[in-house]
This record gives sequence, structure tokens and C-alpha cells, in this order.
Amino acid sequence: MPLTLASRHPKKDILIKILLVLSTILLLIGIFAPMMTLSKFVWIESRFSLFAGTLQLYTDGQYLLFIILLVFSILLPVAKLILLFRFWHSESSNSQQLEHFMNWLSHYGKWSMLDVFVVALLLVIVKLGVLATVEVHYGIYMYAAAGLLIMLCTTIINNIAKQDLAQDTQA
Repeated sequence: MPLTLASRHPKKDILIKILLVLSTILLLIGIFAPMMTLSKFVWIESRFSLFAGTLQLYTDGQYLLFIILLVFSILLPVAKLILLFRFWHSESSNSQQLEHFMNWLSHYGKWSMLDVFVVALLLVIVKLGVLATVEVHYGIYMYAAAGLLIMLCTTIINNIAKQDLAQDTQA
């Protein structure tokens, strides 16, 4: 009878679920909460979130930047959370299937820092403005915390899966 990683590790299941839910909440806050306020000269001020900034790129006709920001900063982190939840709760009937999931998650994980890179790049570009100042808000901290928690969840789940795989091959 195939078992899920969650059912094989009930004590760790609670921790993983808490981390995944917390990551999801922080990510949603990070996407929609104000990340920064850009002030040009003294009287022009723009406050925006990651979501609003992404939509503004679309509105301004910057379609390539819109797609890059949407994919790497919004869609990929959400997809990674979904995949982590699914991997933790999916039935693995044999070690080959478990190894396949781990490989896929490992390859996907290489893209996980691109979302943080895109936001950091955005901050650097904005800060380089001669007559502009940037005030950072809590949204960027929530987004960064979500990224770190997602990486932590990935590491924990991957380590548990590796241990199970090692035990299955020894048995």
C-alpha cells in the first residue's frame, strides 16, 4: 500500500503544514502589500506593491518585463508552494516514483531565487534614479520571508524524502 510522506512522518507533518501555510500567507501579503514608495523631486510620490508594479508594466506596454516579473516573482513561487504541498501529500508507490519527484523538485528549485533577484533588481534600478528616493515597506520583508520559508520547506521535505528513499532501497 503506497504511503504519503505526510503519513509516514506524522510528527513532521504538523511542522511541514505550518511552514507551508505560513509561507503561503507571507507570499500573498508580500505580493499585494506595499513594497516601496518612490519619491521623485519633492511632490511626486508613488507607492506600489509587486502586483501593482507588475500590472503597471502591462499598462505601460512593457510586455516582456511584465511577463518576466509575473512568471518569476508571482507564478513560480505560487507553483512551488503547490508542488511542495502535492509532493508531501502524494502517494509514492515505489522508490523510483519518489526519486522522480525529488529530481523534479530539485531542478525546479534552481529557479527559486530568480523571484528574489527580480525584486532586488527592481530596487536597485529604482534607487539609481538621481532625483528619486525609495522608502521600503513591509511587503518586501514579507515576500523575502516567504521565499526563505519556501526554501526551508523544500530542504526539509527533500531531506525526509532522501531518508525514506535510502530506507526503501536498504529494505
